Parts: sequence; C-alpha cells; structure tokens
Amino acid sequence: MTEHERMRDHWWWRPGWRVGRSFYTWHFTFAADPAAARLVADYAPLVRALPMLDPVPVRWLHLTTQGVGFTDEVARGDLDRIVEAARERCARLSPFTITLGPAYVDAETIQLPASPAQPLTEVRRSLRDAIAAVWGADKVPESADGFRAHVTLAYSNSAGPREPIAKALADHGDHTAAVTIAAVSLIDLNRDRRAYEWAEVASVALGDDPAS
Repeated sequence: MTEHERMRDHWWWRPGWRVGRSFYTWHFTFAADPAAARLVADYAPLVRALPMLDPVPVRWLHLTTQGVGFTDEVARGDLDRIVEAARERCARLSPFTITLGPAYVDAETIQLPASPAQPLTEVRRSLRDAIAAVWGADKVPESADGFRAHVTLAYSNSAGPREPIAKALADHGDHTAAVTIAAVSLIDLNRDRRAYEWAEVASVALGDDPAS
C-alpha cells in the first residue's frame, strides 16, 4: 500500500507542541452557525460508523487561518497590539458567504473545502499585515503562500487504509452548506486531549469601520 493510499494518526506531536502548551492563532469558528451545525449533522452518521475517526463537535469546528505563536513566547502587550492592528484592517473588509463541502478524505482528516477562497485569503492577508505592523514583515509566522481553506470534520486516530473511508463518503453522498463569515477569532489553542480546544482571546469583526 502506497503512502497516498494510507491515513496517518493525526495526533502525533508536531514540533514545539507538548502537553500543557498552547498556541495563539487566528481561526474562523462556527459554534453559533446553524448551517454549519446542519452540515456536521449530515455527515455525523458516517463519522460515527468509522471508529478510526475522531469527530469534531460543532463547538470546536474551525477554519485554520494564521498562527501567531506559542503562548509562552508571545508577550501580552504585543498580542494586544496585534489585535488592535487587526481590528483596523479587518474593519475595511466586508462580511461574505462561502460554501463548505462536500467532504473528502486526505492523509489525516476528513475535510470540507471552503470556496471561494479569495475572501478568506484577504482576511488572512490583513491578519498577516497586522502581525507585521507589530513585529516586522520578516517575523510573521508561516508562509504567505500555500493557504488551503478547509474545515475539518474528523481526524484520523490511527494508521490504516484510506479506501474504506473514501468509499463510505462516496456512498453517503455529497453535502454542502453556505456559511456567512462576519468575524475572525484570536484563540488560545490547546490539543492535550487529542482534540483542538480553545478559549477565545478576541473577536475581530469584518466591516466594522466607523469611518464608513
């Protein structure tokens, strides 16, 4: 079986991560979005039937956007300045609607692609500009390129073949949802319990420009 035909356990420790350590990052979150909740429910029977997958509850549904840094390496004063710079820049943008789905399987997850990616990329660019305004352009974490907009429905908890999951998805049929993005959240993210859990640090609205 080739690497392309296999899934990996998602919960290996990435560089820098360890038990008790958390990470500041910008995410779009969907806990209060009824369309996202319905989409999770559409796929829930499939995910529940596959023990090699850990489902993502609606509470923790997210679209990873732009990292800032481990919480023990980011000064709170810097973080506050990044949030204010992000508010200023995101106020110039407008809320928008994207489509999530249909789901597909990759090496470690079942994912919902998000389209169109362009407005999401614009928000990410504004967040990167906000970080650069505080730390300088050469200190902005992560690459400006390669952003792949998606929401994860479930994570693989063991190694094994992809084919049974791909077949189950094909048999289940395609499902999508239109969700409206009106804010982006700065979160304090933890993964100690084989799940991505967080506390929100700040929410930054789109299109909240008092000058407009």
